[in-house]
Order: sequence, then C-alpha cells, then structure tokens
Amino acid sequence: MKQADLTGQIIGAAMSVLNELRPGLDEKLYENALVIELTSRGHIVDQQREFAVHYHSHFIGKLVPDLIVDNAVLVDAKVVSGFSESHTAQMLGYLNITGLEVALLLNFQQTKLDWKRVVTGKPFQKISVPSVLSVVDSP
Repeated sequence: MKQADLTGQIIGAAMSVLNELRPGLDEKLYENALVIELTSRGHIVDQQREFAVHYHSHFIGKLVPDLIVDNAVLVDAKVVSGFSESHTAQMLGYLNITGLEVALLLNFQQTKLDWKRVVTGKPFQKISVPSVLSVVDSP
C-alpha cells in the first residue's frame, strides 16, 4: 500500500472516531476507539508496543508509541490546543527508534480533526533502518 493511501485511511478512521465521540475526551479514549475503528477496516494495529532504547550498547529505557498501523505508520493521538515543534521532534525520535518512516499526529481537541504527517527522508517501506531527515505536512 502506498504511503498516501495508508495515511489517508488512518486519517479517515480518526475522523469517524471524532465524529462519533466528539471533542473533549481523554487521549487514551480516542486511541482505544481508533484501534477498534482501524481493526474493523481491516488494518493490523499494534497498541503500546515497546521498543528498547540503547546508548553505546547499554539499555537506557523503553519507548512506547501509541499505535503502529500495518507495521508502517506510527500514530500518536493528542488532545492539545495545537501541535508544537516538540510534538514533531518527538515523532522524529520515535521514527528513529522504531525504524519506521511515517508518523501521524492526530489532534482530537476540536470538532474538526487536526493532523500532521511527519516523514523521514528515505523511501516509504515497512520497518527498516532509521533516518532522521524529515518532511512535515498537515491539512
């Protein structure tokens, strides 16, 4: 599946979740509903998967992203007034550690879904060697 197709399907599922639940809930509730919606649409969703983080071959902790869809797109549900540079930087760090190439930030704060796509500088593929170059877009 192409990058734009998969991210578009995830955004569509998030819109359905927001339309039904409405704004004002906790991030975790939107995350859980998104798992249900994406799974019902035939996607494989990995929720709260743990990734070991190492520094100079020493384990320093775990990274736990919200969702990984079809082993290709990292998804982070937010309920914030707006995305900041720290949100984008966090997604770049997550992409680096997970080896994924695409992340979606989804903001359920307002009645209209806000989203931001963060992409590393390498060609789209499933889990592979990480990179930290980025291109960011949003609606």
